[in-house]
Amino acid sequence: MSDAEVPPISRGKAALLGPTEVRSLAEAFGVRPTKQLGQNFVHDANTVRRIVATAGVDDADTVLEVGPGLGSLTLALLDVVDKVIAVEIDPNLAAQLPVTVAERAPQLADRLTVVGADAMRITPSEIPGEPTALVANLPYNVAVPVLLHLFSELPSLRTALVMVQAEVADRLAAVPGSKIYGVPSVKASFFGDVRRAGAVGRTVFWPVPKVESGLVRIDRYAEPPWPVDEEHRRRVFAVIDAAFAQRRKTLRAALGGWAGSPAEAERRLLEAGIEPSMRGERLDVAAFVRLADTAP
Repeated sequence: MSDAEVPPISRGKAALLGPTEVRSLAEAFGVRPTKQLGQNFVHDANTVRRIVATAGVDDADTVLEVGPGLGSLTLALLDVVDKVIAVEIDPNLAAQLPVTVAERAPQLADRLTVVGADAMRITPSEIPGEPTALVANLPYNVAVPVLLHLFSELPSLRTALVMVQAEVADRLAAVPGSKIYGVPSVKASFFGDVRRAGAVGRTVFWPVPKVESGLVRIDRYAEPPWPVDEEHRRRVFAVIDAAFAQRRKTLRAALGGWAGSPAEAERRLLEAGIEPSMRGERLDVAAFVRLADTAP
């Protein structure tokens, strides 16, 4: 979707942030973007509107936003949905976000809840309510683990629309048999359908990152084709990790440690209907689930 195709979703209630406002807020709050926290702040109103439109959220959704930063995307979300739960690890930014919203969209301030926490470790008990959608500009250095952790911990999440490094977006949405298909691709597809949802240029950020960005959408399976409880997920993910730890080796060899021996790996592969001479990059998530479910 191009900027020209973005529907007029804004109700005109929130004063969105531009380049001048982003820099002014950062200076006022004493914020110096750090690589450690993966901080690159969006300063383009059209970009945040496009993200919200592509996410397809409305006033029936409770949106979880991770790493809201100075509030660019937060303000655009509040213009459309009735509740935003923003998870921010930086205590300074977490404290200042409600102030920014109160100043730029006072009539929407009660829609925002800020949780000061690390999204990598957050648990459902720390999140008020049950978020239905994840919409976020994820910190690029931890994007995949955060995404997988949240889908594991929050079964109420039906969709996700996240902005990540373009290379990561490609890997998440890769299909079996492609050179970039790997652990992120398989694990993300354990939860739902994954697809690329657009590109984002570098110039809409401050500071300007050295990499391009991309949007990824995940729609959780309405009726999961396999058990999604924690124990089963861990079993499946253990097989995935083992298969790609030595991705140049055949599955018979790569899964020897996981199964106890190459011979036992071969037996379990055959039981799952998988040719032992194949490599992990050829298997879809359903095959990994079958393999994890074979009897030891």
